[in-house]
This record gives sequence, C-alpha cells and structure tokens, in this order.
Amino acid sequence: MTTDAHYKTAEACLLAPHDLTPGKIADVFGELFGHRVDYADLYFQYARSEAWSLEEGIVKSGSFNIEQGVGVRAISGEKTAFAYSDEISAPALSTAAKATRAIAAAGGAGIAPALVRGSAPALYAAGDPILSLPDAEKVRLLERLEGYARAADSRVTQVMASVAGSWEVVLVARSDGRMAADVRPLVRVSLQVIMEEDGRREQGSAGGGGRYDYGYFTDALLKDYAEKAVHQAAVNLRAKPAPAGAMTVVLGAGWPGILLHEAIGHGLEGDFNRKGSSAFSGRIGERVAAKGVTVVDDGTIPNRRGSLSVDDEGNPTRRTVLIDDGVLVAYIQDSLNARLMGVAPTGNGRRESFAHLPIPRMTNTYMLNGDKDPQEIIASVKKGLYAANFGGGQVDITSGKFVFSAAEAYLIEDGKITTPVKGATLIGNGPDALTRVSMIGNDMALDPGVGTCGKDGQSVPVGVGQPTLRIDGLTVGGTG
Repeated sequence: MTTDAHYKTAEACLLAPHDLTPGKIADVFGELFGHRVDYADLYFQYARSEAWSLEEGIVKSGSFNIEQGVGVRAISGEKTAFAYSDEISAPALSTAAKATRAIAAAGGAGIAPALVRGSAPALYAAGDPILSLPDAEKVRLLERLEGYARAADSRVTQVMASVAGSWEVVLVARSDGRMAADVRPLVRVSLQVIMEEDGRREQGSAGGGGRYDYGYFTDALLKDYAEKAVHQAAVNLRAKPAPAGAMTVVLGAGWPGILLHEAIGHGLEGDFNRKGSSAFSGRIGERVAAKGVTVVDDGTIPNRRGSLSVDDEGNPTRRTVLIDDGVLVAYIQDSLNARLMGVAPTGNGRRESFAHLPIPRMTNTYMLNGDKDPQEIIASVKKGLYAANFGGGQVDITSGKFVFSAAEAYLIEDGKITTPVKGATLIGNGPDALTRVSMIGNDMALDPGVGTCGKDGQSVPVGVGQPTLRIDGLTVGGTG
C-alpha cells in the first residue's frame, strides 16, 4: 500500500472544496519566485480531534475540535519567512505568498514549477478513528477500564481514565515540483489510579496507543493497562525512601528509553548542531558512546505513534542510524538544516500544525539490542538501583545535563531486585552517560505508544525504546 490513496483523500478534503488545483498552486510558486527565493513550500492541513475522560465513574469531560489551514514558507539563504491562514483559498494563498517573499530581493525568474505527485509506502490505514466507534461505546470503553482497575486491587480508591483520537490530512506542495500527502490516524488511552493503605496514598499510571482506530483497544489490552497501573501504585505503597549518591543503575526496557530521547536524541537534532549549541556539535566520526551502543531514529515502523509515511516537508521518512557501535555517524535533519550543512535530509522535518514552521524532530528513537540476558545484567550488580519506569524529566541541550524521576524503582542487592524505593531521580550528562553503558540487554522493547515531545513550543507524537541497560557511576538523587 502506498500514499497514492492518501493523496486522493487529501485532494478531496483540502483542494476540491476550495476550488484549488495543482495549476493554481503552481501559480503561487510563480508569485513567490518573482523574488530571489531559494525554496518554498505550502503545507495544507485538516485535523479532527476528540478526547473523553472518566473520573469516579462519571464522564468528566468531552471535547471535539476541527481545524484547517495552510502555511506558506519561503527560504532565501539562511533566512526563512512564514505566513499562515486558516482560510484555504487562492486569494489567501496569494496574500501569504506576497508576505513571505518579502525576505528576498525582487527580480527572480517567476517560473511556476510543474507539480508531480510523489509516493511513499503507507505505514497505517487511512480511516478516521473518531468514526470507528459510537460515542456511547467510547464511554463504555472507559467504564470497562475503570472496572478492571478496581477489580485488580481493593485498595484502589480513585480511577481517572481518558481516551483520545485524531484524524489528520496533510498535503505538501514544494517549489522543487514535488507534491506529497499523508492521512494520519492516532489513538491513545491513559489510566491513572490512586491507592490507599494505612493512611498512605500512592498513584500508578499506564496506557498506550498508536496509528490505529479504537478497535486497537481490546479487553485484553485494557486489562493489561489496568494491571500495570495498579501494580505501579501497589509497589509505591510499600516503597522506602530512595538512597542518594553515585551508583550502578539498571534501566528497564521500553519506556525508560525516554531518557535516551531527552538526554541524547535532542542533542542529535540538526538545528542544534548547525548552530554549534549541542554537546554533540562537530563530532561526526568520533566515539561518543561505549562500544555496542547503536542508536537509531526510525519513522517507518508501521502503526507506531511516532511514525509518518512522509514528514511535514513531504519527504518519505526513513531509518537513520545516529550512533553506530558507539561512533556518531549522523544527525536528525529537516530540509533547511540539511541543505545548510551539506547533507541529505533524513525525513525528520516536523511541525505541530499548519501554523508552525517545520523543524528537525525525532520520530521513534531507540537503542538496538545487545547480547546480555536481562537477568545476567541484574545479577552482575552488587549494589545499585533498578529503574523500571520513568516519570518526567528535562535536559539542557548545550551541556547535555539531565534530571529524570523514576516512577517505579527498586534496590539491587547482591545481584537481586529487592526493596522498592520512592523519590529516586537520575542526574547526569547525556554524552557522559553514553560512555558509562557497560552492559546491553537482548530484550529491546518500544514504549506502548504514549510519548509526546515538546520543542520550540511545538508538541508532536513520538516513540522511544531500548533494551535493559547497565550504566555505571550514575548520580542518584534520593530522599533517604
């Protein structure tokens, strides 16, 4: 399956209702190139989204939103001009074009390109998830999820559940003559439980999703979310204050890859490296991590939350090796930064909406498998911390310094996972932490489909993943 069918949907949704044709779009480029502009593109978008939340068995909120519009970008050298409109029409496009071409001097060729439809593998179905389930059934889905959580443990006192879906149609027209389209479904379920025992209250959370319709959330999957959230809360109920100091830390597989995303992934984005503001700037070809550490960004995994058939500049996404056996080999690139750095784009130009400029962003970023059994890694640690799951975190791109809180963690004593601990934070430096990886598991897993990444005020869905990792000499901030 390719994006040809997606293009037909985009044409019917974004062009035909507004009496726009490829010829009229080409005329906009003619206006833009009446000035000395190096490159320009138009980004059309239509998006529908909804969210439902349930608390204590009552529908707490329900929302539905529709937005559409077009963004016009013109680039001259390193200068970028951008205008957008929530009206899709030939006059609106012409007005935006006149505004953006002001960055360049008059006297361009004024030649309109012949627009040709591009094609890429379609990584997900094009159906609208919002229409895949009646509203009453969406509420019942949340009621079942709450029921599974309460049935799992009598100490559960509060349950908050939500379900969200969106359907996005995009069409990109570029001054190099390429047109590309994508139709993007996305669903997510989130669950938070609060448990009480002997006057102590703790919480746990779980959830997941991807580029599916609501049929993805089977009863078996909802039960799994409920069991994981309840398990996390139950562990925290008996957790002791976490110790502090430098120690060996073992990170669990899957969602703990968020540390890799934040502490290392952002530092590998092209804009930070072109400007020299990343801890990884100018280090292509250098060893930046321990041997065995291979990190990739892959936007081509079918149905994953972070995947895209084409990016928001119309380039097909791809699998890009960033760090190969410890050596830095590539950055994450959009078209602008790739051109200015003299390399090829990697299909990572992303934007939140038509009202935002594309910038280099991650898709699904993860570390590849090593050769160690996870139990062997745990057994190798005399005294340390096992971080099974993470909460929030933050990083300074320039220095690489990060701070992450563990949502579920345990002590490792004499090669065994023992006492659960609460309040553990991991403190370190991304490039330094990579060199401290001493064992890599063979159990690589991707997260369940919950990640959202923020950068420059824009939020986009992403994926993370990793195998079990042993990192030596990481600083742990604790409460005990």
